[in-house]
Amino acid sequence: MEARKIVVTRETVYAEGGKAAPRPVTRVVGIAVIANPCAGHFVQDLSPLFDTGVQIAERLMPELVKALGAKPLAYGKAAIVGVNGEIEHAAALLHPKMGKPIRAAIGGGEAIIPSASKVSVAGAAIDLPLGNKDNVWSFDEIDTITLSVADAPRPDEIVVAIALSDGGRPEPRVGKGRVL
Repeated sequence: MEARKIVVTRETVYAEGGKAAPRPVTRVVGIAVIANPCAGHFVQDLSPLFDTGVQIAERLMPELVKALGAKPLAYGKAAIVGVNGEIEHAAALLHPKMGKPIRAAIGGGEAIIPSASKVSVAGAAIDLPLGNKDNVWSFDEIDTITLSVADAPRPDEIVVAIALSDGGRPEPRVGKGRVL
């Protein structure tokens, strides 16, 4: 994987709704901006992108785990494909193989890794979904983090992002969901 740029952000939420959070919640996002080898033409076999998804996760996860500085409780992923590409390019990066190195870096994860993808222009925002890494029915960790890169994706690029969180929403009050 050759990236034009890597962006890593970290945020800590200390209050919500005018009230101090019971504990701060930290979320980190790693973003890789890569060339889209399929841009501009239809490609039937997208399997080379499967391995690129692995490479992105292997590149970003050590830095994300370190930046989080705590045990991850939630995770998610997203991609924005530049306008010369198609939505299936995002699916090929995010779904078949990317989960394995994400789970390996955090020591497990039984639940699906929620994802979002779209085709758009440079500077477009995407709401990357977060969910509990072990229980898809744990409502407290169902959340999003909005991200964008001002100059990406260019028409022949893809923005690929992975996020981790050490907690759920700061003041959840909607119930615990289904217990597994």
